[in-house]
Amino acid sequence: MSEENVALCLDRMARSKRCLASAEANLSLGDWENAANRAYYTVFNAMRSLLALEDVDRKKHAGVIAFFRERYIKTGILSESLSLIITNLYDLRSECDYADFIRVEPEEVCERVHEAAAFFMAVREYLTQQGICTENI
Repeated sequence: MSEENVALCLDRMARSKRCLASAEANLSLGDWENAANRAYYTVFNAMRSLLALEDVDRKKHAGVIAFFRERYIKTGILSESLSLIITNLYDLRSECDYADFIRVEPEEVCERVHEAAAFFMAVREYLTQQGICTENI
């Protein structure tokens, strides 16, 4: 993998980390819809960070998700439990961003933000094992 790919991977992980901080801040404010949105983008950016290492990107979210699942989950590189986190967050974010008169349950949003944090940590741990990521990210 090239230095450019590693730099892009780390940039996307830094973005993922900022999204997670934003999700947690929105939780503390009771802004459930934005917390859900930022939690999803925590996961999305973490997935894209790994795609950068493969020199792959997709134009649509579904393409990013499909490639990530095929390359990292179905092969056993990362836990299958991460697949459900992706689905949960994608569905909740879509509902919060596009549905009218949305009423989300704060408990569900809190759970999803915790899942996003677990996803971020799993990707960071993988990158650390590969010698790519440091604890700063």
